[in-house]
Amino acid sequence: MYGRDPWGGPLEINAADSATDDDRSRNLNDFDREALSRPLGETQQSWLLGPSEQKKKKYVDLGCVIVSRKIFVWTVGIILAAGFLVGLITLIVKTVPRHHRPHPPPDNYTVALNKALMFFNAQKSGKLPKHNNVTWRGNSCLNDGKSDSSAVIKDLVGGYYDAGDAIKFNFPKSFAMTMLSWSVIEYSAKYEAAGELNHVKDLIKWGTDYFLKTFNSSADTIDRIAAQRQLDQPVSFFLFVRQVGVGDTSGGPTPNDHYCWMRPEDIDYPRPVYECHSCSDLGAEMAAALASASIVFKDNKAYSQKLVHGARTLFKFARDQRGRYSAGGADAGIFYNSTSYWDEFVWGSAWLYYATGNNSYLQLATAPGLAKHAGAFWGGPDYGVFSWDNKLAGAQLLLSRLRLFLSPGYPYEEILSTFHNQTSIVMCSYLPYFTSFNRTKGGLIQLNHGRPQPLQYVVNAAFLATLFSDYLAAADTPGWYCGPNFYSTDVLRKFAETQIDYILGKNPKGMSYVVGFGNHYPKHVHHRGASIPKNKINYNCKGGWKWRDSSKQNPNTLIGAMVAGPDKHDGFHDVRTNYNYTEPTIAGNAGLVAALVALSGEKTFGIDKNTMFSAVPPMFPTPPPPPAPWKP
Repeated sequence: MYGRDPWGGPLEINAADSATDDDRSRNLNDFDREALSRPLGETQQSWLLGPSEQKKKKYVDLGCVIVSRKIFVWTVGIILAAGFLVGLITLIVKTVPRHHRPHPPPDNYTVALNKALMFFNAQKSGKLPKHNNVTWRGNSCLNDGKSDSSAVIKDLVGGYYDAGDAIKFNFPKSFAMTMLSWSVIEYSAKYEAAGELNHVKDLIKWGTDYFLKTFNSSADTIDRIAAQRQLDQPVSFFLFVRQVGVGDTSGGPTPNDHYCWMRPEDIDYPRPVYECHSCSDLGAEMAAALASASIVFKDNKAYSQKLVHGARTLFKFARDQRGRYSAGGADAGIFYNSTSYWDEFVWGSAWLYYATGNNSYLQLATAPGLAKHAGAFWGGPDYGVFSWDNKLAGAQLLLSRLRLFLSPGYPYEEILSTFHNQTSIVMCSYLPYFTSFNRTKGGLIQLNHGRPQPLQYVVNAAFLATLFSDYLAAADTPGWYCGPNFYSTDVLRKFAETQIDYILGKNPKGMSYVVGFGNHYPKHVHHRGASIPKNKINYNCKGGWKWRDSSKQNPNTLIGAMVAGPDKHDGFHDVRTNYNYTEPTIAGNAGLVAALVALSGEKTFGIDKNTMFSAVPPMFPTPPPPPAPWKP
């Protein structure tokens, strides 16, 4: 049977091969088994089975690099584990209390400084602050001024007791406050590093607050006022308080601050007020104290201006009413006799210039006639000895500072140059290569030529030497000349260190002359409050004599007190009744504090060059501004 093929050619249909569908299916089964018995290639399998499941890739494409998937997974895992571990450690460090490595211990000068300032807390008079930190002291002499019916100023409560007694001498106390202020102006960073800046400023303010009570500080001029004397006749004079308390040493039976041995808290006898109408030295010294303190408190504008105003008033009074405060057999002359007032004029006017910037004070401080009267052009055995009586060496250094850093030039250069040269000579005299002053075998310089109570002069010299050394360093000057020889500033610092080290215990006695420093220091200090126990028993005027004369050590430790010191043979007797060895003074301790802070801490601190000049106007006129641009 033929069929027609539409594409051409015959199409034969074999009828004999035709079969039913069932037969055809049976035959196909045989062919399927045969086909499956042969292995199929991947292409054939894909035809039969379709697309197969893809295998997991072994590599990870990171764009810039292809890495093994296994390495990638391990790397990510390690990073996550490390991050978790770091976070855990950080959490533990933050939550568990840490033990900081302790700071290196403070040097001996800083330790002694902390103690030396405590002496002023023990010397406070009046109503004490809550945190005075001297447990055996309390309120005292709250009727000062009121108990003297002849006194015009009735409120004289406060201030500081001078030494081992309860007298308030304004002359040495003014010097003490000036020294503290000077040291703060120069070394405030060192005070702050020692943790004592606020403390020393509080001590200064305790003194200046009292000074402002001793005269009419609100007036431009201290007015003439009437006062009653024994003859009931009014006498006109300028009022100024120089002393509260009396130190009669005649041994009379009338109770006073020397005859009686009593704690200040137990004083019940009248305390006279001594006023003066011609006391140039005291007025100028107190002006210096207020002026220097005004720089310390320059951030407290109202108080600083009040201090400056008081300083101006006092200095005008000192210049107008010439005379020594201790003249004429005054009680103060027995203890603190002033030899002249010319050095206080130079000293006070220098401080007023720095406090106000008024050139009239600088003109006075650099007046050749004033310098001549003050002894700037002649030597003498005590030339270069800086003390509560003689301010010349300090004033010359203070004005040399102006020349070193500001160099004002004409018309001041001639006298400033002289002061600078004289300061250099004084510094030479402190060195062991020269014979201006003897030394003990132990190395203590004898600035008072073997007389008693030497340490107060030594600490002042140590302060001046360190300060001059720091001035030169700040001016990029490595040293100075003593005649033809050049000496490094390190030599000056070494001198100061050896003297202070002697006081702190490096001496033949092995004795620290600062109470509470070291293990071996005076235990029988000549001091009423420290020698009488605080046992709720009020000992009367003579009742305290048993404590004065006792051989037992003081029941109260007068922390930080620098005693009068050894004799010219390095000898020392720790005896309460011998004040030439064992009595401390506020003026002496102020010099000690100044020397200690100057030597304390790192030398890199140096001085504060600018604060001293904060009120000083520019030395030279400001150049005019450039002209405005030309416009057609």
